Amino acid sequence: MAISTAHNKGLWMASEAELSNARCYGDSRSATIADLLVTLLGITHQKAQQVIENVCGQSNLLDKAIAWQRFREATPLELRAAGLTQPQVGKVQAAIELGRRAYLEIPKDQNPVIDDPAVAAALLGADMMWQRVERFAVIALDVKHRVIGVEIIAQGTQTECLAHPREIFGWLMRVGAVRGIIAHNHPSGSLEPSPDDIQLTRQILKGAQTLAVPILDHLIIGNGDYRSLRQTTSLWQETPQENY
Repeated sequence: MAISTAHNKGLWMASEAELSNARCYGDSRSATIADLLVTLLGITHQKAQQVIENVCGQSNLLDKAIAWQRFREATPLELRAAGLTQPQVGKVQAAIELGRRAYLEIPKDQNPVIDDPAVAAALLGADMMWQRVERFAVIALDVKHRVIGVEIIAQGTQTECLAHPREIFGWLMRVGAVRGIIAHNHPSGSLEPSPDDIQLTRQILKGAQTLAVPILDHLIIGNGDYRSLRQTTSLWQETPQENY
């Protein structure tokens, strides 16, 4: 018995949906934006790709950091213009908000202990993770690495944020900190440190030795992730500081 072309096409589309569902069900971090839309909205993979291209403007940006940023920041009108219905737009916005709260709205311990860069990144996430401009933050710690306070020292543009070591250590000393962690976000989502990031970190680590206020780490935050410069550069070998 022959199977119609229409039936074959339906099986092919169902197979693609199943693959998207499987990627979202397994290691969802490896799922593409299209996979997520197919699973969330029940649309075809082709429709999902069209929506993403309409939102991002360029097909070669698909699934790069800038694509995630543009999709996340799209307004309801932009999503409607991209081809989604009003109920579908509501589902997308609900999913984005659910993800934001799940990963950023961590329980607010009065004095959390920072014993790992992931803990510091989670503490700063709500204020820095998906901002459209660069921010530079400092976490002040006591002798047991408990948080005394968190301060946004500087705020800049989409590509630049200048923070002076004087402002960083001035605030740490005013609040009575004996250790500190510094961090800034990259609105682009890239976690690669720039030459200016490296140079500023060197200056701050030298200042930390002079003032006897160790800086435990410098984090770059963006696009739902972070990078520890202490763990991924040799800067702390050049200018030793206390460990976490």
